[in-house]
Amino acid sequence: MATCEVCGNDYGMSFEVHAQGAVHVFDCFSCAIHRMAPQCEHCRVPIIGQGVEAEGHWYCGGHCAREEGRAGIVDKV
Repeated sequence: MATCEVCGNDYGMSFEVHAQGAVHVFDCFSCAIHRMAPQCEHCRVPIIGQGVEAEGHWYCGGHCAREEGRAGIVDKV
């Protein structure tokens, strides 16, 4: 068993996520998302899908990117 680094739960079905040379242990996907997902720089929602990257900044979608003054961002429909 391993202990979740977010909630501290010691769970027999915990799992590891290997990212950028580090190993993270979680007991559920919600804890993994809480720790690993980037946040939209406009509305602060966790970006679980693809999101939008503009000039090194991450947004949940084109609307938030445009609200932050990023030009030329088009949502895919």
